[in-house]
Amino acid sequence: MKHLVVVAHDPSPNTRAMVGAVIDGAEDEAIEQVRVRHVRPLEADASDVLAADAVIFGTTENLGYMSGALKDFFDRCFYDLLDKTDAMPYAVFIRAGKDGTGTRRAIESICTGLNWKPVQDPLICRGEWDDAFLDQCRELGMAMAAGLESEIF
Repeated sequence: MKHLVVVAHDPSPNTRAMVGAVIDGAEDEAIEQVRVRHVRPLEADASDVLAADAVIFGTTENLGYMSGALKDFFDRCFYDLLDKTDAMPYAVFIRAGKDGTGTRRAIESICTGLNWKPVQDPLICRGEWDDAFLDQCRELGMAMAAGLESEIF
């Protein structure tokens, strides 16, 4: 059994729906050997990642950056994960009202410092709310879990 942890900040109904869609995709009935767990960044610690085979990060864009909650997670856990999780497969989804590139760059920079491996392009859901974001999140979760189950990464 593989373990996928979703560390996602979901302060609004829309972001909670996005997290739910990622989890729904990862728990698709065709995927049998992946266990999925969502933990909010302020409740997460290094042990959540150390127990996982892959990670999906989710955040809102706040002032052109990741949420303070996700940044807090990285601040608290970085050194506990450094050199213990090399090549950890990860993916990212961002709910961005405007652009999302600053948020993406910040997360990628931290994950590069941890020597983690991005396995999908970041999903940046920009602009006004669009229900299509949920389909994109479902696809991200399913692709991550399917890749993990089939040992592609």
